[in-house]
Amino acid sequence: MKVVALHPADVVVALRLLQHPDLSYAQLAADLKISSSTAHKAVRRLLNSGLMREVDAERRVNRHALLAFLEHGVRYAFPAVLGPVARGVPTSHSGPALAAEIDSEEAVVWSDLGGTVVGASIAPLLPDAGGLATRCHDTYALLTAVDALRVGRVRERQLAMTYLRKHAA
Repeated sequence: MKVVALHPADVVVALRLLQHPDLSYAQLAADLKISSSTAHKAVRRLLNSGLMREVDAERRVNRHALLAFLEHGVRYAFPAVLGPVARGVPTSHSGPALAAEIDSEEAVVWSDLGGTVVGASIAPLLPDAGGLATRCHDTYALLTAVDALRVGRVRERQLAMTYLRKHAA
């Protein structure tokens, strides 16, 4: 029997479906710039892991389980390592979720030549995460909070969880 493990992009799929539970696979794929089959496989893995459930033939994100996973597991399952300074899209404490709460001269970014900020780079959970800033701003903001959980210090992680509990509805 094969072990089914979550992929990094599954977290982004869960965040998008948490905000927009009725998205079709095609729309989910278009929003996240992934294939429909990748979206379908991500949902299947989320269902198998308990981060989603089927209720009356409808798929729904298990908000409680997702928040618990984000708070206690995402930084271990998908650790982020600060890389070289690069131009990119702001994330972690530099992103929209926490920028107003944390005053820091040291930015964290997803490397992107079209980005507006220079800072230490980290690998995003989704290959085209930088594009979320314009395509799906609400999901982008949640994902930047998740990055604060992956790379942040205690204060950043606490603020990120407060943001996620408030906005992940």
